[in-house]
Amino acid sequence: MDSKKINFKDPAEIKEEILQKYPRKVAMKRAKSMVANDTEQAKEIQSNVRTIPGIITQRGCTYAGCKGVVLGPTRDVINLTHGPIGCGYYSWLTRRNQTNTPSQDPNDKIDGENYIPYCFSTDMQDENIVFGGEKKLMEAIREAYEIFKPKAISVFSTCPIGLIGDDVHQVARAASEELGINVFGFSCEGYRGVSQSAGHHIANNGLLTHVVGRNDNGPEGKFKVNLLGEYNIGGDAFVLEQMFEELGITLISTFSGNSTITAFEQAHTADLNMVMCHRSINYIAEMMETKYGIPWIKINFIGADATAKSLRKMAVYFDDSELSAKVEAYIGKNMEIAEKVRSEVVKTTKGKLAMMFVGGSRAHHYQDLFEELEMPTIAAGYEFAHRDDYEGRQVLPGIKVDADSRNIEEISVSADPERYKPRKTEEQMAMLESKGFKFSDYEGMMAQMSNNALVIDDITHWETEKLVEYFQPAIFCAGIKEKYAVQKMGVPLKQLHSYDYGGPYAGFEGVINFYKEIERMVGTKIWQLIKAPWQGEPEIVGTVGMEI
Repeated sequence: MDSKKINFKDPAEIKEEILQKYPRKVAMKRAKSMVANDTEQAKEIQSNVRTIPGIITQRGCTYAGCKGVVLGPTRDVINLTHGPIGCGYYSWLTRRNQTNTPSQDPNDKIDGENYIPYCFSTDMQDENIVFGGEKKLMEAIREAYEIFKPKAISVFSTCPIGLIGDDVHQVARAASEELGINVFGFSCEGYRGVSQSAGHHIANNGLLTHVVGRNDNGPEGKFKVNLLGEYNIGGDAFVLEQMFEELGITLISTFSGNSTITAFEQAHTADLNMVMCHRSINYIAEMMETKYGIPWIKINFIGADATAKSLRKMAVYFDDSELSAKVEAYIGKNMEIAEKVRSEVVKTTKGKLAMMFVGGSRAHHYQDLFEELEMPTIAAGYEFAHRDDYEGRQVLPGIKVDADSRNIEEISVSADPERYKPRKTEEQMAMLESKGFKFSDYEGMMAQMSNNALVIDDITHWETEKLVEYFQPAIFCAGIKEKYAVQKMGVPLKQLHSYDYGGPYAGFEGVINFYKEIERMVGTKIWQLIKAPWQGEPEIVGTVGMEI
């Protein structure tokens, strides 16, 4: 399943055609966010800048990143939106964050707590906007507690709240003291950052400040880990939990798939943090290393080879012969099953082009799966990435802090005087690094892509149309906003935000699901058989007459 780098045709022609339609200043800005990958010499890509007004973008807002992405999959906390009802409704069940509520869990109530199906909002009206909504927020918190008796309540500020100046943090502190539970707030107004990425950062800060470290009584285990940046879309976390259990690995917490506040409170008791979605969760990985001494590594459980590589990396870290043997047996058994499916599916998929423009690290991770299907990725990009997501973390020292980044609260993190404990000695860390083991590292997406593959940050609708028209890919991976526009052009689109109600796609079980689904999608001819009415009928031309 080893893939070879491909030297694609220079995409300068299509890039120039796209840019010609923009006003001069817009074209100059967009040109910096469209890069032909160079496998010999690293190129800089412009990212994490504000979307140009009037351009149709894939992005979401800061509130969506904080409430919808990071806190949304946590089942035992009431996520209360402070703002008009539209904001709360928008972020209600828009992602397929699955969870379970096992009654045998001693940390849960008898029937288990699950507030994910509910939409909680203060439903701010005109009068509240004029005279302030802090009183209404306190009443809403009391009402939610009276009805549900949750372990914790989190409050999320939307745009109007920032404009009128409601202090959600003061209200949260008062409510916490009154009710005796953990109530905490987030200043995550939608306009606070250039995209949902700012919301991820704010959520990471809030979780470390208000949740992580509140319970030292974590579960026992020889190999204790946290999985960061896995959100259980389509049941991915369920597959990974089962995998860890079979290998004898104790999963303390997942940020935030199938997650609980109780697990977050114990996260600092783990011995290793494994980061999947680098952009959304690297902040708390860095802070937990500083505060508690837990090192982090970048892993990827999307793809057969990637899953095997990540498991072996984890086994090397723990340096246990029994664990290594279990890992090798597990990989051998499951790789054989996956390879049988792949060898059949690749007859349909081989050589067909893929494109993916998805948030988080998915536009990178899923390239592993498409490589296994022998489908080259001709173009890819993120919705809300920073330069390090594309070029690797080595560029971090050279990134300048801009005005938008200063809107995000910087919290001071230092070693906890009682709980800081390096999980490895300096000698052990040096030994691992001498063997090529990398901590706190991510090489970025561009390092894996082929020469002259087109990398585009925050792709626009116009650019999407032109790329599909020019390259004619066999499949396009993106979100719901792009799905039907692309399919009308005769190209199937696979949602990698909600999986089109498919999945899971993580781990070896997910690999097989993905192989089969992509085979069905690229193998069908239905998209080429469907034409819009105006493509098959004469154009109706009208004139306007005027009598003087």
